[in-house]
Amino acid sequence: MNSSILLDVKGLKKYFPIQKGFWKKKVGEVRAVDNVSFYIREGETLGLVGESGSGKTTTGRAILRAIEPTEGEVLFNIDGNLINIPQLDRKELKQIRRHMQMIFQDPYSSLNPRMTVRDIIGEPLLVNGVAKGKELEDRVAELMKAVGLRPEYMIRYPHAFSGGQRQRIGIARALALNPKLIVCDEPVSALDVSIQAQTLNLLQDLQEQFHLTYLFISHDLGVVEHISDRVAVMYTGRLVELAETEELFKNPKHPYTEALLAAVPKPDPKYRDTEKHLSGEVADPSNPPSGCYFHPRCPYAKDICKQEYPPLVNVGDNGNEHLVSCHFADKLSLAGVE
Repeated sequence: MNSSILLDVKGLKKYFPIQKGFWKKKVGEVRAVDNVSFYIREGETLGLVGESGSGKTTTGRAILRAIEPTEGEVLFNIDGNLINIPQLDRKELKQIRRHMQMIFQDPYSSLNPRMTVRDIIGEPLLVNGVAKGKELEDRVAELMKAVGLRPEYMIRYPHAFSGGQRQRIGIARALALNPKLIVCDEPVSALDVSIQAQTLNLLQDLQEQFHLTYLFISHDLGVVEHISDRVAVMYTGRLVELAETEELFKNPKHPYTEALLAAVPKPDPKYRDTEKHLSGEVADPSNPPSGCYFHPRCPYAKDICKQEYPPLVNVGDNGNEHLVSCHFADKLSLAGVE
């Protein structure tokens, strides 16, 4: 494993059993995450995109073991030591948790309404025995300044803040233990557009200031393009494309990526959308179609697409990595974004 790689995910799976009857007999399973592999370099932002139900959030939670993965390796690099997160016991996991944190999607439900801001941000410090008393209060004040909040507000409760301010409180809480990796689960989707831009700029500033690495989960490709170094595209629990951000937006190789890019709103009042957008719904992860999961919605599908699932292969030029799972990746000429 390259020393610059902070997180290396190999063959990650998360299956949820489908149970029926009084005895809860297992009659099937939902393959929410199915054999997903990628890596994130230290200091990098990897964007993870896809429609609702594609398995993005489940992937992020399984990496942090907020839910238990069914199978696979999650190798985390701590000072040159590779730690396989799924194999840790409860005590070992608690020690690693300080290095991996999460920013949640909804700033309204992710904060305890009965706790003050001081208690919310200071809780990780208290639980891990890092600080208490005056030292804890000083650290909370420092974190509030870092995210653009006034320290004197620490005695207030979450209901006294706007949505954007609440998300800043959540970001400060995630920063409390000086983590290496932060999983950002749709951190701006619940915010107004103007507040989204401020929050994204804040995340980028904090990344530089605290040397952070992000896994940025989002369904909004405009947001992902702004913040990500590389982008991974998921469909029905599987990774279908991964490349450098500029390369993926200009030269998509998978028809699903092309469809996602076509759906991005154009910032031009004179633009009239005449393109045919993606129809149908994401495939059912409990009963996916045969062959390529995307073939029922794909305008380029052939017989082989209905019979064989395409492997994830590198089609990049000049040594560049551009992974894609499509039988015709080297033959199709797909439309990107200028």
